[in-house]
Amino acid sequence: MKERYFSFNIYLRKIFKEHIHRISLNAGFSCPNLDDKIDTKGCIFCNNAAFVQEDSLKNLQQQIIDAINFFTNSRRFKNVKKFIAYFQAYTNTYSDLAKLKQTYDVIKKFPQIVGLSISTRPDCIDEEILKLINSYTDDYLVWIEFGMQTSDDKILDWLNRGHTYKDFLKSVELTKKFPRINIAAHIILGLPGQDIIKDAKEINNLYLNGVKLHNLHVLRNTVLETLYNENKIEILEVDEYVKIVCDFLENLRKDVVILRLVSSAKDEYLVAPLWMKNKFDVISKIKKELEIRNSYQGKNFLE
Repeated sequence: MKERYFSFNIYLRKIFKEHIHRISLNAGFSCPNLDDKIDTKGCIFCNNAAFVQEDSLKNLQQQIIDAINFFTNSRRFKNVKKFIAYFQAYTNTYSDLAKLKQTYDVIKKFPQIVGLSISTRPDCIDEEILKLINSYTDDYLVWIEFGMQTSDDKILDWLNRGHTYKDFLKSVELTKKFPRINIAAHIILGLPGQDIIKDAKEINNLYLNGVKLHNLHVLRNTVLETLYNENKIEILEVDEYVKIVCDFLENLRKDVVILRLVSSAKDEYLVAPLWMKNKFDVISKIKKELEIRNSYQGKNFLE
């Protein structure tokens, strides 16, 4: 078996027949869990500064120009000619329709952009916003990524997410009215009391197009950092995380695209686990574990 899980790179190559790279963008949106609509404290794990680029205060057009120039002039990525615009920071559907359209429309200025990916909360979507997002599907590959995190409401409450799993289900049901929009769920692995097999089965039952995996990690200036320093939360060792990822993949449908296997964060913000700094090594360990098990994504999935 050549590939043991359905990676995002494999998926994109099947569609475009070449390597596609995502450009992470900061559109300057806020979050209802920070601006007092829901709360002001945010999720206990969240510090957007840990992954937002330093030049993210530039306007969107300049962010895209700089990113394309970077890849064009890079030895490693010099053959990358097409890109997906990834609206990543904060909540990227949290505004009025006019502002959202103005924001997303920036991609039309760049013929190199072939895809649009929007990360958001499941409680920040409605039919009118989805109609707008769907309008891009004639010309672009379109994904919407919802922060599910887990299907357990008790854990969601502990995370101070400000929404329930039912909110996630509602957002998925609504988005499915627009079948050309691909739906992905963000899942955190390593949460206390989490049933990862149940979470995998929930994704299977919903027939989601993709999943993005995050390992629970501690960033500076977060509530989670305080809990970690007070020894009130344990963070998985790399071998433990590798095992959990493989268990999750084995119970996931074969056709669910894996958008990410492990989190990333800037070194200056990362408290734990430090093994996250070598992301490619972690991915290599996951592949090796699947080989040792003679296993693959969907091995334990039963229709």
